[in-house]
Amino acid sequence: RCFWGWLNAVFNKVDYERIEAVGPDRAASEWLLRCGALVRYQGSQKWQRDYNGLPTGTLGKYKIEAINATDSCIMYRGFDYLDGLQHVTDIKLQKCIYIQDECLERLSQTKSLQQSLQRLQIISCGNVTDRGVIALHRLTNLEYLFLSDLPGIREKETTFRILQQALPKLELELDLE
Repeated sequence: RCFWGWLNAVFNKVDYERIEAVGPDRAASEWLLRCGALVRYQGSQKWQRDYNGLPTGTLGKYKIEAINATDSCIMYRGFDYLDGLQHVTDIKLQKCIYIQDECLERLSQTKSLQQSLQRLQIISCGNVTDRGVIALHRLTNLEYLFLSDLPGIREKETTFRILQQALPKLELELDLE
């Protein structure tokens, strides 16, 4: 178990030189796929699953529009890869054992995501608590938030009231016990 934790930490280490060399979308794609997530690019309906099949071409041609991190090993350490992404509208975090409040706080502090992110799903991420969900209030363009199977959320009504007050346009869908 320690080995896998170490390996996942290695996969999440940010390579700033790589971001500079290939651009934020390509570098983030490499990180996400290396960690087991999927990405979808603007203008495409197809999810990119294969690290070795990443598209080539003009630098900056492929812009990440959606991220599906189901069962991935993404963790806080790698979230700097999100900083330069300007076109991400949809993120799904499902069964991500390393996603915790600090990740959601970091996500919500990412300036480009505050502008672009419209849909967010957080499902079966056992380390997420009220604090992390409340931090999402900084995502000012968020239109849809789906929360399911999050046992760390204890103050549901207070948490959701805070979110609704901060984001009055937000459609909040809940599947919580």
